[in-house]
Amino acid sequence: MSDSTTRTIPTSEGGQLHLVTHGPADAAGKNRIVIVCGAFLPAVIYAPFAHGIMKDLGDEWAVDVYDRRGKGKSSDIPDNYSMDTEIADVAAVLKATGARHLLGHSLGGSVTLNAVQAFAGLDINDRHFHDPALVPERTAVYDPAINVEGSNDATWLPEFERLVNEGKLARALALANSKFGNTPTLSKAPNFMVAGVLALSLRTGLGAVGKGVFPAAVAELKAALGEEAAAKDFADLPTKTLFMTGENSSTYFQTTTRRLAKAVPGSTLEIAPKGMHGSVPAVRHDVVSGLAAWFSGEEAPDDVRVES
Repeated sequence: MSDSTTRTIPTSEGGQLHLVTHGPADAAGKNRIVIVCGAFLPAVIYAPFAHGIMKDLGDEWAVDVYDRRGKGKSSDIPDNYSMDTEIADVAAVLKATGARHLLGHSLGGSVTLNAVQAFAGLDINDRHFHDPALVPERTAVYDPAINVEGSNDATWLPEFERLVNEGKLARALALANSKFGNTPTLSKAPNFMVAGVLALSLRTGLGAVGKGVFPAAVAELKAALGEEAAAKDFADLPTKTLFMTGENSSTYFQTTTRRLAKAVPGSTLEIAPKGMHGSVPAVRHDVVSGLAAWFSGEEAPDDVRVES
């Protein structure tokens, strides 16, 4: 497995982001990918995926993964946290690494699309992040979590916040799972049953990693889902944007991904065979090979379905 290095990147308001670089620390920007992690997930969870995609890309490539606010070793979310915070952090990481490629997973996909839109000067909310130098050469999102035209009814968020504040983390996670349909089997079970299963997982070592991210998850889910977006809002994204979903991802993620891809002229939509929402950050070859081909500018593998 390739070497990994870590460093701290200062944020615009005095905080810090913990960055892990997998592969050569001095890799050229054209051979670097920044991963924007999903909700609940710290950078360490993406290590196997980073090494998996690097194996397909070659030794000259590096993958940079940072802990988003409130996760891992990065600063807590600020009191005035919003999507602006996330966009500013993406900008800080891109400037520090020189990376020319961006990959967002799940809620990180929402951050990624909003950031690219803002860097290109196309942000309808006027966030003042216009900087053409930061627009990636290639952008990809896998199962982006965005409330597109009511695709995710955000009325459940207050209940999620209440459960987190009361320390009922398994029930909170079960509620989120039921709304996103992340786990095909569990999403069809009653919430009380799912909560029991997830409570057991939260007692494991990996669960301990995740417990501390719940407060941040409340804020980031509100920022990403609280305001309904129209797919056409993203119509001016660069043409070198890949929208990917898994063949076995939930209906929510498949529908959202397809709507966004349809709204962006010249973009690419790929369906990963046997892929599911958790195929990233897990290493599922169909997803990894498709993303590696995209970032290297090659044709998609034969087993990856490309749709227009």
